[in-house]
Amino acid sequence: MSIPTITLNNGIEMPQLGFGVFQVPDDETTAAVAEALRVSYRSIDTAAVYGNEAGVGRAIAESGIDRSDLFITSKVWNSDQGFDATLRAYDEALEKLGLEQLDLYLIHWPTPERDLYLDTWRALERIHAEGRVRAIGVSNFQPAHLDRLVAASEVVPAVNQIELHPALQNRDVIAANTRHGIATEAWSPLAQGAVLRDPAVVAIAEEHGVSPAQAVLRWHLQQGRIVIPKSVTPARIAENFDVFGFELTADELDAIDRLERDGRTGPHPDEFNAA
Repeated sequence: MSIPTITLNNGIEMPQLGFGVFQVPDDETTAAVAEALRVSYRSIDTAAVYGNEAGVGRAIAESGIDRSDLFITSKVWNSDQGFDATLRAYDEALEKLGLEQLDLYLIHWPTPERDLYLDTWRALERIHAEGRVRAIGVSNFQPAHLDRLVAASEVVPAVNQIELHPALQNRDVIAANTRHGIATEAWSPLAQGAVLRDPAVVAIAEEHGVSPAQAVLRWHLQQGRIVIPKSVTPARIAENFDVFGFELTADELDAIDRLERDGRTGPHPDEFNAA
């Protein structure tokens, strides 16, 4: 199956549906990613702090899939922020993944107390200018962080990966992303399962003969977002990929839109400064 793509602001095409490995132990990651690749996911999202870049790399190496057909993302962790430290962190990510280039590299959090994300971004700009990464972006950046970064930089982030699901729709961040020409990518797209028993979601899923998770993922896709569901269960991995054979109506999209309740499952980016 051909996965729809989003054209990033530098012309690179990124698969709209990808596979996340947050909280997957390294020794389980290879099997999970291998199954995702078998199902036909081609975009894999990892990060230094997940501790499983090596597991992702093993799955890629063993898959036999041409590297040009894959889209691999990783992220620099908070303790590695700063110009020189970020350059070192990128080299370490490539080594663990067994790759010569990433498709997308992100600043994982703005960590405002440390206030190093401008220096970190300069390092990403350097890596990008050298052709060592195809696109660069950020994760968990609020509108003020984006405005400051764009004003001080030569390269506008291609992606802002944020917590986004029916219970937390982050509309102000999406508006800022749109204003700057930045693609929105949703992490925790299913709110760790918290929205899947909502009566509106259940009713929509039943109407289309799909699971509540499929209905929510379809809601994301139809609104033009990139989405990276995570699972280690083969049946769930396949189910989350099978979201292209139906379409939600305008009324159904609106019903899910009305589920906003500031239901954040992770930390707030203005307050998260863990090293």
